[in-house]
Amino acid sequence: QVQLVESGGGLVQPGGSLRLSCAASGSFFSFYVMGWYRQAPGKQRELVATITNGGTTNYADSMKGRFTISRDNAKATVYLQMNSLKPEDTAVYYCNAKNPYRSEFDYWGQGTQVTVSS
Repeated sequence: QVQLVESGGGLVQPGGSLRLSCAASGSFFSFYVMGWYRQAPGKQRELVATITNGGTTNYADSMKGRFTISRDNAKATVYLQMNSLKPEDTAVYYCNAKNPYRSEFDYWGQGTQVTVSS
């Protein structure tokens, strides 16, 4: 089992920056593919970014150049640095952990609210 707890969300003005953290508990953190997803009101959950245990990253097109995902395996923590935030970035952001070899091991955090508004 893996438990994920997100933090760092809040209210920020357009053009501002925010850094989200996801702290993991449980075994084999460094083995998992980690990701950030988001869900805006009335919309489906969408991919923000993923990072493998080897550091390979993947981003949704709208996030490229603005968001950066990183991980610290020693601290069992994943980060999402968000710059040049736009109102359309407003959503609940969720941390995800996925076992690349066992699809039944797929975990989600409780989410953290990000609101971009003047």
